[in-house]
Amino acid sequence: MADDELPPRLTHLAFHGPLSEERADRLVARLSRREPATVLDIGCGWGELMLRLLEAAPGAKGVGIDLNGDDLARGRRNAAGRGLLERARFLEESATGTPHGPADVVLCVGSGQALLGPDGTGASGTLPATTAALRALRSLVTPGGRVLFGEGFWQRLPTSEELAAMWPGARADDHLLLAEVAEAAIAAGFRVEAIETAGESEWEDFESGYLADVEEWLARHPEHPLAGGTRERVDRHRASWLRGYRNVLGLAYLTLIPVA
Repeated sequence: MADDELPPRLTHLAFHGPLSEERADRLVARLSRREPATVLDIGCGWGELMLRLLEAAPGAKGVGIDLNGDDLARGRRNAAGRGLLERARFLEESATGTPHGPADVVLCVGSGQALLGPDGTGASGTLPATTAALRALRSLVTPGGRVLFGEGFWQRLPTSEELAAMWPGARADDHLLLAEVAEAAIAAGFRVEAIETAGESEWEDFESGYLADVEEWLARHPEHPLAGGTRERVDRHRASWLRGYRNVLGLAYLTLIPVA
């Protein structure tokens, strides 16, 4: 089947997450003010935040790691279009045990799972997921550097009905409360420079943008052989958001300083 017959993927999103332009500008300004020389982006997708950081820190080079080849190709195209291809590498490989650190700035936004073992905990299988991800990040940042840790958290504990409406197998211990995320960062060897949380409008923009390409395609191709399964998947995702994790699941952006 020709590519032009398939739904496009995430073209309405600048970032693969609930992140506004205003917040992105603020994060980039904070992370670039110390003039980093190296940037490592864990689970980078197409690496938009890394590219903006490289633009703000012209002496820096960046490495983005992800397993999605299409996203990485998009990142390389974007880097080339902005004259950053010589300073930005996009690598299709696992981040677990990555040799590409330490770096002056480490980005890990919604991608802590990329640092975990195959069972979804620490590489040893004995640590909670958030704790394991933070310990791995501590080993990847240079002294005096910064980690931007974007992590899901419960705004409040979900009800059983809300959990049932979320992703398959959703559990109350899938996430921590925000205070617990900050405490886990401190226990992993960081001090917390700043905490920001995605607002409702950022979530709405993200969730709408996440589905917009496919919704437009479904409206144009209601009888396409793939339309039935695609409609079911899209409607299931929207219901998961609206009936399950909307105003329950948050995303925190923690700027972390490694303790000497």
